[in-house]
Amino acid sequence: MFPTIPPPAIVHSIPHNISNSKSPSEIGIFSITPKSIDEKQIALSPSARDQEQEPSGANAQSSVKSDAKLLGQPLSIDLQDIEFLVTEPPSVHIPATQPEIVPKVVPESLGSEKASSVEPVTVAPTGSEKASPVEPVTVAPTGSGNSATLPTSDAKIQTPEPNLSPIAQVPEGFTVFPVGINIGGRNVNEGVSVRGQENSSKALDLEHWLLPYDAVVQALKLSTKVLPDNQIELRSPSLAVRIDPAKLHTDPKLGLVFSVGEVRSLFGVQVEFDLKEYAIVFDAPWLTAPGQSSSLEEAPVQLEGLPRIASPDISLAAIQQGVSVSGADSTPTAFRGDLTAVGSILGGSWFVRADQPKLFSSNSWRITDALFQRQTDANDYFVGTQPPFWQNLSPNDYVGFTFIQRQGYTPPPQFYGESDPRQRLQAAQVGRTVSGQAEPGTLVRLVKGFSDRIIAETLVDSSGVYRFENLKLETPALGGYYQVFLYPKGQLTAQPEIRDATFSNSAGQLPAGASALIVSGGVNRDYSKQDNNSLFGDFSTFRGGIAQRWGVSNSVTLGAGTVYDRSLRGLAELFWQPENVPFKAAVSVLSGSDNSAWDINADVSYDPSQNFSARFTHDRFSSRLDAYWQLAKGITLLGNTNSNDATSGGIQLNFSGRDSFTFARLTFDTKSHLRWNLIQRLGKLELNSIGNEISSQSALSFYLGKHSNFTTGHSFVLGYDTYNQNSNDDLVNLAWRYRSKERSIDGTLLWEAQLGYGIGSRGSGVLASVGTTIIPGVMLRARYQGVSVTTGESTFGIELVSGLNLQGGITPGDRHANYLRTQGGILVQPFFDRNNNGQRDAGEEFYTDPNLVTINNQMVQAARAQVDRDRILVRLLPNTYRLDLDAAGLPPDWQAATSAYAVKVVAGSYTPVLVPLIPAYSLSGIVTDSHGTPLSGVRVEAIQVGSDVDSGQRLLSVTNDAGVYFIEHLRQSSYTLQVNGKSIQPSAIKLTETSPPFQELNLKSEKANRN
Repeated sequence: MFPTIPPPAIVHSIPHNISNSKSPSEIGIFSITPKSIDEKQIALSPSARDQEQEPSGANAQSSVKSDAKLLGQPLSIDLQDIEFLVTEPPSVHIPATQPEIVPKVVPESLGSEKASSVEPVTVAPTGSEKASPVEPVTVAPTGSGNSATLPTSDAKIQTPEPNLSPIAQVPEGFTVFPVGINIGGRNVNEGVSVRGQENSSKALDLEHWLLPYDAVVQALKLSTKVLPDNQIELRSPSLAVRIDPAKLHTDPKLGLVFSVGEVRSLFGVQVEFDLKEYAIVFDAPWLTAPGQSSSLEEAPVQLEGLPRIASPDISLAAIQQGVSVSGADSTPTAFRGDLTAVGSILGGSWFVRADQPKLFSSNSWRITDALFQRQTDANDYFVGTQPPFWQNLSPNDYVGFTFIQRQGYTPPPQFYGESDPRQRLQAAQVGRTVSGQAEPGTLVRLVKGFSDRIIAETLVDSSGVYRFENLKLETPALGGYYQVFLYPKGQLTAQPEIRDATFSNSAGQLPAGASALIVSGGVNRDYSKQDNNSLFGDFSTFRGGIAQRWGVSNSVTLGAGTVYDRSLRGLAELFWQPENVPFKAAVSVLSGSDNSAWDINADVSYDPSQNFSARFTHDRFSSRLDAYWQLAKGITLLGNTNSNDATSGGIQLNFSGRDSFTFARLTFDTKSHLRWNLIQRLGKLELNSIGNEISSQSALSFYLGKHSNFTTGHSFVLGYDTYNQNSNDDLVNLAWRYRSKERSIDGTLLWEAQLGYGIGSRGSGVLASVGTTIIPGVMLRARYQGVSVTTGESTFGIELVSGLNLQGGITPGDRHANYLRTQGGILVQPFFDRNNNGQRDAGEEFYTDPNLVTINNQMVQAARAQVDRDRILVRLLPNTYRLDLDAAGLPPDWQAATSAYAVKVVAGSYTPVLVPLIPAYSLSGIVTDSHGTPLSGVRVEAIQVGSDVDSGQRLLSVTNDAGVYFIEHLRQSSYTLQVNGKSIQPSAIKLTETSPPFQELNLKSEKANRN
């Protein structure tokens, strides 16, 4: 069991429209929901917004609404009372009983000369009687280059005494005026009042500007919670900050505030003022898009304390049926099928594929694939059809059990349903050294791909050499492309020189100190015999082996093992990538025997520059050597030799202009074989031609659209095909073609069609084809040829592929069920829980706005989510993910019953997450004394009662100068009302399914005093 987080503990906002209220419409109110807070701990002095205050700056009114509402009272915090939670990344399982280490960290940016040391503290999680021992953790304080070790300790925390002081006054000349709030380039708040100063050209003393507490919390999407010790916790998906409410401060006009300096220090957020947009701009790491973060490391995802959603123990996730129909004038119509099914069991995936050579004759069906695989970062288990790890054979030839144990590395992710154990013996990342030369004083940054995410940076010293050592970088084959940015004289505003990072890794290479053990055993299988009616084929000889790989260094990986394959054979492997040398080699040797020859596989490459590369490969079939030499931009010479074929040479051209593009490749070999590939685009014309000594295909296309879009729209196509195997045949055809701009979820065209007529050496006839994916879960393609380049007979073919998802009901699939062999996903089903019973009843509609859901701090659109009427499907690799419900995606007057979950995903199935959306009620009015005088600064509490809820949970608001209170996020329940802890009239309110979302209720208190 895992502890759950109660509903958000702080409610921040103000009604956008209080048309029925007797109070002014522009008011500032702070709302908080502590379980118990001593009224002596909070001293608030909220007041109504200054209606006469005019914006400062010439552009103020042009960018924000003049009637912008004050979102709430601001919060000022003494930094010495802040606690930063040290958490682990989501891939590490954190038991519910494991304590958190909460060091006191003093940021450097506000007045301290140096970050104070970090003192350890052990905090028992919710529901724990006693904290478990904590292993030492190394934490670097903000801005410090050194690290501190946090030993196991149950001692009370020692609060450092920084040279900091709370905000007591504001600089002279500061006024209150409205601005917008942007997250990066996106506006999230059109108008909010702040206190500051600008001179029409820049912000003055931005560090001390005051920002409303509610506006900051909402913009940064911070969840709030009041802890048992009355500390207020503000939490993002990657950071948690705890604040002592006794240290809260107010601004006389804005109420509770953050200063810009505090926002920067507390949350690690960059804050700027954009005068052109007239907006405060936040750059929050957990809110920026992938690849746009400027931090040196990705922000961790916090899972502690979230309610846990387990993956299914056993499931049938999807089935897919493919059918192909073909026929000709002289041959009968043939029906062939391919049936697949996939699901999960025992924390892994199971997959079955059946070949149906005669669709309507079950005796002809064969099980071609049947595999259970459970893959983790440390171990893998394969049971069923699979390729043996020592040879490149079809997985259908071997049925057995394989176990892999890894130490010190993580294998590459598998996105497309691969089931080859050999791929799990290589590392996704290998420690490499990236180095080079640059002028002393140059700032050098290592950046991944074309993004701005910084991997590492250094300043070049007098040696003129930069070096990044032991970096865990992905291999280029797995998308690991890196660049080096060099900023002259350390100036980030200067145009950087950009270089490609010079490193590479051999396939199969492991980091230094890492190792992998693989054990496998099974039997041969033959299912190809036509007279065999066995569904699983014939099983025969035993085969098996054991092998180990070691990362001797970051340059060398060695492997050795023993294999039994008709006889006992030895296995040796070498993977070598020297540091700073453009050479890499991968060699595998399987010794010979009386029944088998030596089997040597080699892949050796040498890339001394971007203009030249050579590669040698060898297997039991042949040896091959390929070379590429770029003579000039767009001109490359090619060379190839094959021990079982001819030696060839050629040229490749690649040029592009504003309205033209040319790609041409031409080779000629020692057997007088000419081979070519040409793509030429000019305006709305496109010429494609490919051919060799056997056949050729050429097509000239003219696109009819306004723009030269060569992939979609209408076009006319003139084609010419040849075939020279046994005779000289040709075919000329003219056709109309259409390709739709719209595509299905998997990228397939929604519509494509072609209609034409062909004339050739074999005759003439109509040529037609059509394809569509307009029916969800179904792909249909049909083709008719009245003539072809090889026959004068009429032929036709129909291909139909349909898929169904079987979790949470039967729905159309995406026709890629095999991807679930190595992937899983999350099935999110938000619904309107109108009666607030936590279950979906008849008549309660689904709400599938993709803006509602974020996974590991990313919007689901980034993961190509499939959004249907009743679900949001997101395919993910096995792991535990944080699923957040973004309030910005909620419909008005609704709230999520639980705002965040920790969801376990396993390969083979989607983890269902049923998300109740419950009605959200707001309560507002004026608190007066017995004489009808409004009471300001008094605490109004709504205490939820009933046996089915936590009776200690409270919703709280503090009245402003007009005596107005405002409480939101109320649920369907009964509430007791109190002012400063004393009963009032009326003393209770009950909210039901029929209650309006906004309640106006004036309160009278005879005993409450003004604060």
